[in-house]
Amino acid sequence: MARQLFGTDGVRGRAGHFLTADLALALARTAVARIEAERPRVLIIRDTRESGEMLESAMAAGAAAAGGDVLLAGVLPTPAAPLLVRRHGFHLAAVISASHNPYEDNGIKLFAADGFKLHDDTEHAIEAALETPPPPPPHIGRVRRFDGAHEDYLHALETRFSGLRLSGVRVLLDCANGATFEVAPEIFRRLGADVDVLADQPDGMNINQRCGSTHLDGVVARVRSGDYHVAFAFDGDGDRVLAVDGRGVVVDGDELIALAALHLRDAGRLPGGGVVVTVMTNYGFHSAMSDAGIEVATTAVGDRYVLDELRKRGWALGGEQSGHIIDLGFGPSGDGIASALLTLEALGGRALADRGAMEKLPQRLVNIRASDRAGLAAAMADPGVEEAVAREHAGLTGRGRVLVRASGTEPLIRVMVEAPSQEETDEICARLQQAVETAVT
Repeated sequence: MARQLFGTDGVRGRAGHFLTADLALALARTAVARIEAERPRVLIIRDTRESGEMLESAMAAGAAAAGGDVLLAGVLPTPAAPLLVRRHGFHLAAVISASHNPYEDNGIKLFAADGFKLHDDTEHAIEAALETPPPPPPHIGRVRRFDGAHEDYLHALETRFSGLRLSGVRVLLDCANGATFEVAPEIFRRLGADVDVLADQPDGMNINQRCGSTHLDGVVARVRSGDYHVAFAFDGDGDRVLAVDGRGVVVDGDELIALAALHLRDAGRLPGGGVVVTVMTNYGFHSAMSDAGIEVATTAVGDRYVLDELRKRGWALGGEQSGHIIDLGFGPSGDGIASALLTLEALGGRALADRGAMEKLPQRLVNIRASDRAGLAAAMADPGVEEAVAREHAGLTGRGRVLVRASGTEPLIRVMVEAPSQEETDEICARLQQAVETAVT
């Protein structure tokens, strides 16, 4: 095909334009036709976007047309899919979600029978076969509702964190009007917490709208005006989480991973004594892990790269500054709810404000939007941008770092700077931002 469909996190784009019902049907039909089973069993879950039901129906039709028996689990966080795949023996799972993107977008993520996302080679093969419909199967499949899927996911969380007692803990949850809006408050209440909830009234169009882990002003203000021990903000599909301590200070994924790493190491549950992070991870994380004797491996940005490195090394913990945290001791993907509970487990009754897991170097991150993927590539190759990056990098050698990279999911160029002071960080970031903006205009 002329266009590349699969990015770093499945297929994602404007619903009804790039991601059409026809494309969703073809993807499902092609993916299921490749499965060597008499009646492939297929799971489909989705988030709360208004386009979700349309794409769910199209994927169910495509899977059934290829002979698959489909179970529709409705609205559930992305990490529920691999857990349900393993528990019930599905051959394939599809998650219909565009994660933290605005509601106009949607996406499709595919998980294999082992609970892991499809390998790049498999995605390429599916894409290459889309224009050649598979032969009719010996029989068509059926489409049914999957009753009990929510309870299965809650049971998995409750079993893993059965020793966590949250009685007397006041927790604020921001569910981003997304896939966690039912299950996140429920599991915290089952574990004894006193729970208040923001953004738990999805209407199909308000997912991630001024709420959730990408828009923290509301949850921070609520914490500062209330009396909460901790707050957690999820993204639209529930595979990410950021925290806010009782003072109203945002705690990002770097700090949450550091806290988890120290806790799991002390509990004897950090296989290999290492943790995997990305190039975006703060320099202070590396210093803290070095002091603790925990090895750190670094990958490109994207949870699939973190996961690949974990599997390669036989380690269990990794993640991203954005709050995408993977603990293979629980499941084979990032899980915002599980990560929030792991944070509370790691604190062991301490306040999040007293976490003390790492000292962060001042950091600033800005996103500059390009017109499209071609404009993105042109800006990244612009000599002015390359010269500006080289100049600022040389000036920070041994004191900090700069990183300018293209997003794998949106036409954005991300500029990140770390320097010894916030003032210097802001000044360098402004200069780089100007160079990039000149290249994209």
